[in-house]
Amino acid sequence: MFSIRHCDESRQFHDRKRAVVKRHTQAVLALARRRVNVLWALLCDGRCYELTPPSALAA
Repeated sequence: MFSIRHCDESRQFHDRKRAVVKRHTQAVLALARRRVNVLWALLCDGRCYELTPPSALAA
């Protein structure tokens, strides 16, 4: 998966899942599900993707 190789946050998420889940495929599916959830939230809110989440910007 491209994001595992090029995005540090995705790599960290994948590595955490690999520590808990035994198979690479399950970790990749968990990461894909997380990305779909983010995309769905962006579509529902009518926002564009930002690398830094809005809650972190407000703090």
